[in-house]
Amino acid sequence: MQQQRSRMFLALGLVYILWGSTYLGVKIATEVLPPFLLSVLRFILAGSLMLGIGYAVEKHRPSREELKNASILGILLIGIGNSTVAFALVYMPSSLVALFIAALPAWFIGLDWLFFSKKRPSTLTLWGLVMGFAGLFCIFDPFYLMHPDNVVRTYPLWPVAVLTAGSISWALGSLLSPRLETPPQLTSSAIQMLSGIVVTALMSVILEQGDWHKVGEMTTRTWLAIGYLVVFGSLVGYTAFSWLVNNAPPQVSATYAYVNPVVAVILGWVFLKETLAPHAILGSAVVIAGVILMTLRKK
Repeated sequence: MQQQRSRMFLALGLVYILWGSTYLGVKIATEVLPPFLLSVLRFILAGSLMLGIGYAVEKHRPSREELKNASILGILLIGIGNSTVAFALVYMPSSLVALFIAALPAWFIGLDWLFFSKKRPSTLTLWGLVMGFAGLFCIFDPFYLMHPDNVVRTYPLWPVAVLTAGSISWALGSLLSPRLETPPQLTSSAIQMLSGIVVTALMSVILEQGDWHKVGEMTTRTWLAIGYLVVFGSLVGYTAFSWLVNNAPPQVSATYAYVNPVVAVILGWVFLKETLAPHAILGSAVVIAGVILMTLRKK
């Protein structure tokens, strides 16, 4: 029991810090590369490395059922969930994207209630859901209710719809993961990464062919960002998260949403000179408070 708790705290720490920093990594990499092509490069490298490591360590040959289930999870988590974040980061500040993802526990709880456990959330959790979405409304202020007259929004709002679809896909994949028969941890993560790039490659073919030449324009800064995303975001961070969703309650797995935005905001401020308007700071506090309410009574 103590060993399991230690593993859980280690996995949480890795997801908290490493995934909070990946927003900066993706933002830097997409300064040159289009987002879906970046996801293809990132996960074909990470997935191939992980597959080799998994085969050497686990020596497991996946059954057809295991392969199918891991591929489904990869499409939901990597192909849709992760790549939509990369797409949104092209158009929006990394700090705001991270704050939007902070509301992810709301999708976990809602989907779990509707399709999985069928257990109605507590009154406290429902208030947390309301606060989470109210905070997001405050952050993005779509009707300029809190903007001073002389301030103009410098980013579009339509990527919020893309982020919403990605958040739902990510929450659905995370909830399905412990309910499906999949290969051992490393092999399963590798299959998920490699199957996810089928979706991102298709989207790149449809939307980004005119930008493929930018691969030749990659700088040392771009390669360093991709290397960080492959090693720390994918190999270490994604494996830690995959372990969490299979070994910890959904409410615990979703708590990384508390910490990731804080890490992302600090790094965006330090390295990219991003700032938050007063209404966004207020909204972020409301979102985090709502997320805490959602899981306050959970062990």
